[in-house]
Amino acid sequence: MTRVRAIRPVPTAAVPTTAMVMAAGLGKRMRPLTATRPKPLIPVGGKTLLDHTFDHLRAAGVKRAVVNVHYLADTLEAHLASVEGIEIVVSDERGALLETGGGLIKAKALLGDDPIYVVNSDNYWLDGPVDALSLLAARWDPALMDVLLLVVPLARAHCHGGQGDFHIAADGRITGRRQRGRLAPFVYIGVQILNPAILIDAPEGPFSTMVFWERAIAAGRAYGLAHQGLWVDVGTPAAVARAEALSIDG
Repeated sequence: MTRVRAIRPVPTAAVPTTAMVMAAGLGKRMRPLTATRPKPLIPVGGKTLLDHTFDHLRAAGVKRAVVNVHYLADTLEAHLASVEGIEIVVSDERGALLETGGGLIKAKALLGDDPIYVVNSDNYWLDGPVDALSLLAARWDPALMDVLLLVVPLARAHCHGGQGDFHIAADGRITGRRQRGRLAPFVYIGVQILNPAILIDAPEGPFSTMVFWERAIAAGRAYGLAHQGLWVDVGTPAAVARAEALSIDG
């Protein structure tokens, strides 16, 4: 497997202070836990997945979070009203579930022009020696990148049933996606920095952020950074127990 070298930090690069938090999904694989609550509000270690996300964002210096809502939106908005230490702006998708790419387009006017974090709210990770969001910011280079994805080697993707997502060169540049029937060595873990300027020429209706990533890959402007800590794909009820066990062990 390719060992990804650290991309040299760019000290003058702006650290994102705005994040888009993806919280609109149905959480079908998490049933029955999501029968009465949205997936981001499932507790892991006594705290909701969404609140773990906000802890990471606040620690990295994020001041403002745009959160999209759809499934059990009223319940989610009531929880968001209690969040402190970060400004919350709701992007309302009650009318239609738009997937990740469509959600970004729906919220585009709220995101501003500067690079932003985009974080899946049903994510669970533990930081390594440096917190992951700060590490991403230190590696971000707007002269080279339109997107910078946080990834883990497939072998360290706890509770992940997939076969990997990307091939990445030693300098961190993403060289391609997994091909059908073959493994890819790196898994995207739901955390990225993205330049909102690439959110153009979008398809109608629901679509994946992969549309924008593929353009960036083709242009040589998509990069990946290996996460130094732990990550758990909390996609099923069994994964909740695994995440809690890893937290104790860590």
